[in-house]
Amino acid sequence: MYKNQKRLSDYIDSLNADKKPKAHGKSYNSSELDELFHTVRRVRSLKKATMPDPGYPKRLAKSVHNSLTASNASRKRNKLWLTSAASIAAILIIVFAVNLILPLKQKNIVYAMEEAFEKIKAYHGFIEIIQTTEEGQASIQSKIEVWADNEGHYYVKSLEGPLKDLITVNNGEKKWQIRPNQKEVYIFPAFPDPYTFTFDIGSEIEDAKNALSTKPIGEDTIAGRKTTIVEVTPDGGNPYKIWVDKETNLPLQRQSTMHNALQYTIRYTEIEFSNAIPEELMAYNIPEGFKEINTNPEQIVNNMEEAQEIVGFTIEAAENLEGFVLDNIAVLPDTKLLKLYYTTSSDNNKKVVLMQRKSADKLQPASNAILGKINSSTAEIQSPVHESLGVLAAGRIYDAIADTSSIRWQKDGFEYAVVGNIELEKLTSIVENLTGEQIEIPSLAEENKPEVEVSVDLAVEENTQKIVDGGSSPWRLDPVYTAQVFVSLEMSPEGIVGDYPIDLEDLTMVENTGTEAIVEVSGDDTPIRRVYLKRLVRQDSTGIWTVVGYDPVK
Repeated sequence: MYKNQKRLSDYIDSLNADKKPKAHGKSYNSSELDELFHTVRRVRSLKKATMPDPGYPKRLAKSVHNSLTASNASRKRNKLWLTSAASIAAILIIVFAVNLILPLKQKNIVYAMEEAFEKIKAYHGFIEIIQTTEEGQASIQSKIEVWADNEGHYYVKSLEGPLKDLITVNNGEKKWQIRPNQKEVYIFPAFPDPYTFTFDIGSEIEDAKNALSTKPIGEDTIAGRKTTIVEVTPDGGNPYKIWVDKETNLPLQRQSTMHNALQYTIRYTEIEFSNAIPEELMAYNIPEGFKEINTNPEQIVNNMEEAQEIVGFTIEAAENLEGFVLDNIAVLPDTKLLKLYYTTSSDNNKKVVLMQRKSADKLQPASNAILGKINSSTAEIQSPVHESLGVLAAGRIYDAIADTSSIRWQKDGFEYAVVGNIELEKLTSIVENLTGEQIEIPSLAEENKPEVEVSVDLAVEENTQKIVDGGSSPWRLDPVYTAQVFVSLEMSPEGIVGDYPIDLEDLTMVENTGTEAIVEVSGDDTPIRRVYLKRLVRQDSTGIWTVVGYDPVK
């Protein structure tokens, strides 16, 4: 009971500080707690109001507390968990809400944006992309026409710039790109979609929700509309600014920080809202005289029986997953791969893909993957997906798509993977339901301590993190590459010229909890047998790895 009260209290405190709550997006297997989180967010998005007097919040909270206490007094103690939690939650929410709407308090603009976007079915707009140099010289790089809806469908046409007349469409079933200069139409899978379009309103709001912090810093007028300027600090990368329309609570402009003497501003010059994207824009048609080029090797089939006949094995996956419905069944005949596409009934933009094929080799995890266990077998966990191997590579390249996570494992001669643009916790739950087994993320045992500790200057590591956030030295995000550089410098302390003295093939990830890792080194010439690493600065996928110790060859 106390833990959930504390979670709710911390959630409210984070919102009041305009920060993303740590509990946001997590599942605690409590529908009541989830509902309370939802209620708090809605309260947080309310506009200002005036209350009778400063003492009103305390009187109201006391009154509610007394009422709830009286109604629950007759119940037995062993049945009081939910009631007590609800009572305290109600008081917290009321005090939170009343304090929020007092004149000195300000609404949370992020959740106001979220609420506003939920009411939108579709929108149509024109976008400008402006490049500004350090000397202040600005030039329009491109202009784009956009149609989009809240289910992830879009129609984008380039009006000016290097890609002029290029049209890209995703209708949820198929994605295609019309290239007039080449008189070709390229076909792509609708999911995953690494490219949507520049300044997708839904994506911008999602980025702000997932940021470390958001802070209103001023006001401005964009396209004749009054806006609030909000500084957004993301998990990784540099802070940036968005301009939020005061009337609609939707973002109209985004501006990056100056980087490499350049700054980019992306803004809507016009925008209007509608019920849907015009059907004629979503319908697939090949213009006369154009050639179709299908880059998607998948073949859609009508049922499981037809799929089994093509791939040559019995499909073990269930046709429905909890909270998801089967949307499409696809096969790749050349690789004998099965793909089941699932979507939620409430949000067609949230998708999960289950892949299955016969195992070709022993599972070799991606170098930056968390290593879990499913019934003593290795489970490769990537969030986001950094590297597509095994069944992932056979099915589609999923890496470099920020909001996509994956879990890959082998069982009884088959290799499986589940990929989706949902929270990793939910993806884990799906895999556990499919396998009937718990996914274990083992922590490093106490005995797994390095024989030689490496001294670390935290200030230097924090500066390196900033450099990596800016786009330099991306190898520090990979523990295996980081270990390779460390061992190579131990072997060539004067500096590395040409190839590394230790090959990547000589390095094997043996432990990775997401924050701690151990890389084993093979080969005859290496002076080091094991390298121990930690994420010291930031404990997520954007955090750099730091060598904290090693075991020498004896």
